[in-house]
Amino acid sequence: MGDEPLTSRDRRWLSLIGIGEDGLAGLSDAAKALLQGAELVVGGKRHLMLARDAIHGKTLSWPSPLSEAFPEISARRGRPVAVLASGDPFFYGVGKQIVEVVPVDEILCLPQPSAFSLAAARLGWPLQDCALVTLHGRPLEAIIRHLQPGGRILALSWDGETPARLAKLLAARGFGAATLTILEALGGPRERVRTCAASDFALAAVDSLNTVAIVLPSDAATLSLAAGLDDSLFESDGQLTKREIRAVTLSSLAPRAGELLWDVGLGAGSIAIEWLLRHPAMRAIGIEERVDRAERAARNAAALGTPDLRIVTGRAPEAFSGLPAPDAVFLGGGMGDAGVFEAAWAALKPGGRLVANAVALRTEQRMLDLYHQHGGDLVRLDVARASPIGNEVAWSPARPVTQWRARKPC
Repeated sequence: MGDEPLTSRDRRWLSLIGIGEDGLAGLSDAAKALLQGAELVVGGKRHLMLARDAIHGKTLSWPSPLSEAFPEISARRGRPVAVLASGDPFFYGVGKQIVEVVPVDEILCLPQPSAFSLAAARLGWPLQDCALVTLHGRPLEAIIRHLQPGGRILALSWDGETPARLAKLLAARGFGAATLTILEALGGPRERVRTCAASDFALAAVDSLNTVAIVLPSDAATLSLAAGLDDSLFESDGQLTKREIRAVTLSSLAPRAGELLWDVGLGAGSIAIEWLLRHPAMRAIGIEERVDRAERAARNAAALGTPDLRIVTGRAPEAFSGLPAPDAVFLGGGMGDAGVFEAAWAALKPGGRLVANAVALRTEQRMLDLYHQHGGDLVRLDVARASPIGNEVAWSPARPVTQWRARKPC
């Protein structure tokens, strides 16, 4: 896109117009006028059909991927272009991609109520009290992290099969008593609302345009919000950071929303998974040399609601090549291997945190050397669990863990 300044007349040349299932009837006169005056109108086939009577210029149906349409939009900079989107373009909509290619001060956005707002209005739910999730083009397991006792969830579906698949997932995880309300084609003449229990789902011919509202039972057994999930929740071959050590490790990594973690020596994936569970915007990459462990970590991630865990199968430090720079690094394996720390430390963003755990004396000595070079904190973690010995109960100490945590200078 050119960098020439635009006049005040044509500065907001791109109209981003939200449209609902009621089509032109739900648009303001201003939105209709912008559509009528646009040289180019871009949107999904359904959107273009809904607005067809107000379109006088050329139309372009979104290609796959959407980005292939951006050059044609940008080529008309300064001339009237309209983009149609469902409801609110900036609520899980195309607005996010549009502002990456067109400056926001050149866009006029006229939103309509989102599917979330329409669903909340039909159900009488305060929107701020609901978990809002999109399953559109995303793994179904993304819903798991939002399952809380008595919780209310609004989920955008991928297609007409999503509600049935979601009901099956909930029932399989012990939430058969959850109530599902399927809200189809909201805001238009085909609108339909149906309710059933997850365990009794038998709704037929669900419209592809639907939103699922979920109410969890108040006694639902769900994931704790605290760090240090029970070890039994993770499939493992023994390569697992145990619960108490994991909780301390997460505290040492000090996650902040939107940050990226490298989990080197992923094992069962417990550190990366719990990092991702801290906030929906968290990102994590696990590096694991063994294929069987990488596959096991992927299963754990899906089961615990973090299917977005990216796993790189390969040996460190070679596997670091091409990866985005991390905000934090956990060295759960390979700390004693040549070049692993140096490569991870070099990749770490300034001000980023590195945490390493060690059980073996050789690795502990390596940590001591690095502690003298880079400073930080060196901590010994000892955990003992009560277990029966004959007719008595006594402490069974686990192997002590040495933890080094350091911050890279800015």
